Amino acid sequence: MLHQCGFVAGCDGNISVRMGRNLVLGTPTAICKGMMEPGDLVLVDMEGRQNGGGRSPSSELGMHLLYYQSRPDIRAVVHAHPPTATGFAAAGIALEEPIVAEAVITFGSIPLAAYGTPVTSELSAELGPLMPNHDAILMANHGVVTCSHDLLSAYMKMEKVEHYARIVAVARQLGPLKPLNDEQVRKLMKARLSYEGNRIPVLPELE
Repeated sequence: MLHQCGFVAGCDGNISVRMGRNLVLGTPTAICKGMMEPGDLVLVDMEGRQNGGGRSPSSELGMHLLYYQSRPDIRAVVHAHPPTATGFAAAGIALEEPIVAEAVITFGSIPLAAYGTPVTSELSAELGPLMPNHDAILMANHGVVTCSHDLLSAYMKMEKVEHYARIVAVARQLGPLKPLNDEQVRKLMKARLSYEGNRIPVLPELE
């Protein structure tokens, strides 16, 4: 689906699902997501050590593990390069202004992490402080990462980030943005707290 929607090209992007307290199923390195087969997937532990699969794990698996380590409520992480949202990231523009009610309810806001070299501790250092409070993060000059309580929801959040980025891009072309006011945002954030999709419990059944 990431490949079909044009959110990744070539071998870009990576996906993971937490299978237990110390086990993560993920996509391997150097494979097109549109051509991937179930047997291509790899298993790693929470330290990134490979536990199964014939291919090598994605070199960007570290950002997934960091999310799992900081968020016991999530079970899936998706990283991709959706063009419009990544354009905002490349321009150094976060998607934090409250322009669309649904985006506020779904994400609160979508911050921009400062640039860190992929596959290094630099990237983790920039992402880490944002992960506890955000299900979607733009990565400057890189792409987008989303998380959720299951894989389909994490993927759908990636779709929503890109859709919202397109709306903001059009709004910027048409004229000055007209954000929701503080009271309107307050009401939406109150609704967000009770929105089932954003009130995910810690998962004690992980073993």
